[in-house]
Amino acid sequence: MAKKSQPKRRIQKVNAPKNCYFDDEKKEPTFSDTATLQRFITERGKIIPRSRSGICSKHQKALTAEIKHARFLALLPFVVRS
Repeated sequence: MAKKSQPKRRIQKVNAPKNCYFDDEKKEPTFSDTATLQRFITERGKIIPRSRSGICSKHQKALTAEIKHARFLALLPFVVRS
């Protein structure tokens, strides 16, 4: 007997904002502004990629560096404990 093929699942794309948050607010990411940095981190502590956050590449690179700096200074956690 022939195998029945399973229906293919569709992958939903997350609609990211088309404009950069930091360009709109006219500010740069800084390690001391943990409230803004927390916005671009998931519940598990991972940095949200550019495709989901909608940030331009210039600010995504700066944001990543500032998040890592804030983690090193213990302003943000490396891992979220459950």
